[in-house]
Amino acid sequence: MKKLRWPILIVVLALIAIGLLLLGQQPNLLPILPEVKPATGGIYSEGLIGSMGRLNPALDFYNPADRDVNRLLYSSLLRFDDQGHPVYDLVESLGVSHDGTIYNLTLRDDAVWHDGEPLTSADILFTIDLLRSEELPVPEDIRSLWGSIEVEALDEQNLQFRLPEPYAPFLDFLTFGVLPQHLLGELSPAELIEANFNLEPVGSGPYKFENLIISGETIEGVVLSAFEDYYAETPFIEQFVFRYYPDAEAAFSAYEAGELMGISQVTPEMLPAALQAPGLDLHTSPIPLETFVFLNLDNPEAPFLKDSNVRRALFVGLDRQRMIDRILEGQAILANGPIFPGSWAYYSGIEQVAYDPDRAIKLLKEAGYTIPASGGNVRTNEEGTQLSIELLHPDDPQHTAIAEAIAADWSELGVGVDLTPASYEEIVSAYLEPRAYQAALVDLNTARSPDPDPYPFWHQAQITGGQNYAKWDDRQASEYLEQARVEMDPAERKRLYDNFQVRFASDLPSLPLFFPVYNYAIDERVQGVTVGPLYDPSDRLATAVRWFLLAEQAGGATPEADQLGSAPEGTPVP
Repeated sequence: MKKLRWPILIVVLALIAIGLLLLGQQPNLLPILPEVKPATGGIYSEGLIGSMGRLNPALDFYNPADRDVNRLLYSSLLRFDDQGHPVYDLVESLGVSHDGTIYNLTLRDDAVWHDGEPLTSADILFTIDLLRSEELPVPEDIRSLWGSIEVEALDEQNLQFRLPEPYAPFLDFLTFGVLPQHLLGELSPAELIEANFNLEPVGSGPYKFENLIISGETIEGVVLSAFEDYYAETPFIEQFVFRYYPDAEAAFSAYEAGELMGISQVTPEMLPAALQAPGLDLHTSPIPLETFVFLNLDNPEAPFLKDSNVRRALFVGLDRQRMIDRILEGQAILANGPIFPGSWAYYSGIEQVAYDPDRAIKLLKEAGYTIPASGGNVRTNEEGTQLSIELLHPDDPQHTAIAEAIAADWSELGVGVDLTPASYEEIVSAYLEPRAYQAALVDLNTARSPDPDPYPFWHQAQITGGQNYAKWDDRQASEYLEQARVEMDPAERKRLYDNFQVRFASDLPSLPLFFPVYNYAIDERVQGVTVGPLYDPSDRLATAVRWFLLAEQAGGATPEADQLGSAPEGTPVP
């Protein structure tokens, strides 16, 4: 037994040590916080950049401040989620014919206008007629599409849309705000533009018009109240107050003064101050405004642009991230193709191209372009063709800075660059449309179009007279785009767009640079805020019905307003 004492003692000591170790690793028990549930009430105020025009969705295409307010006032047949998938709004059910040319829609039967009248198919027909009108400021693509579609009301709740040919992106065009026929049906388009309705609107959305905030002859804001008979989720916040400001700086000053709880846009200039503001949360989201270097693949003065290796060298030789960091102050994300990264159609497996000047130089050498032995800084091939490009760019400070950065990067590769500034209108009309350019720095705006439909810019049929400014003549890519336009199966459409993106990334007919981001600021007292990719800045309000300022805790107690948020000092209460 004596021989066993030391082993036993060692085992006992080891067990004690293990016990102390486990005791030390016991988790710190935190108090269980009571469950917080949203409660109805409170007033939220937000500063909008711009001024009020007309609170009418048929007239708000060119006024973002109006679209923000209208987003809460009006309903649509369909909405889109943050990935661009269509979701029902006023529509209860939707059926599509096998050939994709007939759409049958049934409206929900519990939708009513803010004045209590039922919303019916007559309101849909009336609104579509307005979108066809040449007397209203409706974008041409929208007017043209509705001019080609037959719409029939089968009864008060059912409608049929007949398309001349299959067009899968058609659902994008069902997101218009619906107007009340019973209030506006007797007005001509000219009378509608000047109608008092635009200042005292009646919609069918989650919030109804309450009153304008007026100082002298100036409209300083608008007050909306939760609509109790709204057919979907009843909003938690009782009132939305929108106030108008000339710029983001003025809105931020109003926030600091306690007059606001949100700012519709924080510009890059205001970002440092906003980030330092206590209690102010920033929500950042990319927007579908892609900056490209369009290349003319059929310009006889720049024959080297036909060579995909040269195009790839020009791409990998661009330090795009440095442009974002230094010129855009970090307010953009890299683009690697022509489809918005937030979209359902975006292919996440696409090649992520990094800056690699050594690789770029190697590609140019393989393409036969070297620095002449006789001297000079511009590469030349055996035929004496110089690798020199004229780059058009919009004549504004930001685009000029980007163009100069591109020129500097390409010069390091031995590529000569001549910068030519012009107005944006001149670039389109005098250079892109007649294809009289070599390279052009442009922004491709696909806002308000969750369905990507790259057909107009990259299909062969658009080379002459269309918007295929690069003159990219690729049959395989064109077939993918043709099929995706008429294919009704979402999974198959996704596959086709994936294939198109792979083909684009392989051939690089033009050079994608980046997508800017949009910053939206809202006080931390406002809870339930979520912001996904924005197809339009007003999309930040897509979940506003779920925001809340007050909350119930377990047991039904409601905290005081200043604990979880209340109306800021100075907010008018009608």
